Amino acid sequence: MALSSKNDVRVRVHKRIRHRVRGSGERPRLAVFRSLKHIYAQVIDDRRGHTVAAASSAEKKSAVGGGGNVAGAKQVGKLIAERAQASGIKKVVFDRGGYLYHGRVKALADAARAAGLEF
Repeated sequence: MALSSKNDVRVRVHKRIRHRVRGSGERPRLAVFRSLKHIYAQVIDDRRGHTVAAASSAEKKSAVGGGGNVAGAKQVGKLIAERAQASGIKKVVFDRGGYLYHGRVKALADAARAAGLEF
């Protein structure tokens, strides 16, 4: 049996999580993806298949310097909360994307909560 890479394991865990976590119009899903250099967040209405708001550390116009650290993740969390509230979203379901709820993922979630999102 071949050994799985870390990303293969993460994708399997993410698929298992997605069976339980669904976003709706009233409570869309806040999905997180992280790479080595950046972190990305999207607020997604799964019923319509529509992205309501998005933010990342890779945006050229954002004030986020880099998303490869906890400070950048906090800024992305604050930015996604502001954009979601501008679209009329106050409550979301958090989708950690198969990552452990630790480090950058936790920092993004805590910053989004502090900026006014409920989950």
